[in-house]
Order: sequence, then structure tokens, then C-alpha cells
Amino acid sequence: MSDNENSENNKPEKENQGTPKEGERRFLIQKIYVKDISFETPNSPMIFTEAWKPDVNMQMGNTAKVLSEGVHEVTLSLTVTVKLGEKTAYLAEAQQAGIFNISGYDKKALSAMLGSYCPNILFPFAREALCDLVTRGGFPQLLLSPVNFDALYMEYLQQSAKQAEDSESKH
Repeated sequence: MSDNENSENNKPEKENQGTPKEGERRFLIQKIYVKDISFETPNSPMIFTEAWKPDVNMQMGNTAKVLSEGVHEVTLSLTVTVKLGEKTAYLAEAQQAGIFNISGYDKKALSAMLGSYCPNILFPFAREALCDLVTRGGFPQLLLSPVNFDALYMEYLQQSAKQAEDSESKH
């Protein structure tokens, strides 16, 4: 067997990234990136002299938008506010985003992908970015607990259904 034949046979199979066949489900991560990030220490340097007994508050949200057919940007936003008593030690915010190729899913499944599956992929990246930001700011490491995005998405669906019921009953 010649070297040319050997190299042809040993090439890894490339993932078919062309147009999916009718009914074929496809999910690909195109890019994951930090869209926006900020860190504030409004009471520094005096906050470093305080006893470290933090009150940590995290707020989270996500958005999705269509970039083109089958291409979606999902952005996970995390805001962490840490206080010592009444004083804010720091405020750290990150918008972790990703571009995903998603096709072949019905409307309900696509909604679940954008509202739960994609944020679940993005969360570890956002958590790492915030942890790095906080330690560079001179504070102890920030360890955020895992988040159950499936449960949050189901809660969102239930709230949406209840709001739809409430608005229908008012009319």
C-alpha cells in the first residue's frame, strides 16, 4: 500500500456539517465567548480590612436570538453581589454567550434546547470567568454551585402557562 493510500485511510471522518437531511436533528457548538464582563469593588480598599463573612446573592438569566436559519446565539447572564453587612464587597457580572447550530427540532424541543441545554453548556464557562475575575480582584475564590437548568426551564414554562391562563380569564 502506498503512503498516499495509507494517509487517505487513516484520515478521521469529518463530521458532515452540510445541510441536514429532512427530519435529521443537528446540534453543533460554533463558538463560546465572553460577551460582557465587569467587576466593581465600590468599598475598596477598606473592605479588605473587614472580617470575611460574606452574604452572596446571585441573579441569573438567559436570552436567545436567531442569527440565521438554524443558527442561534444564547447568552447566559450572571450577576453576583457579595456584601459584608451593609457594605458591598464586590459586584461581578458576566455574559457568557455561545453560537449554536440547531436544526431538525420541533418548536417545543428547540425552545428546550435554547432555554435549558445551551445555558447548561455555558454555565461552567461563566462560572470560571467569574471565579477568575473575583480572585484577580483580591477576594477569596468564588465557588458557584451547579444549576439545574432543566428545573428552571420547567418552572419558566409553568409560570408562562399560568400567566396565559390568568390573562385569558381576565378577558
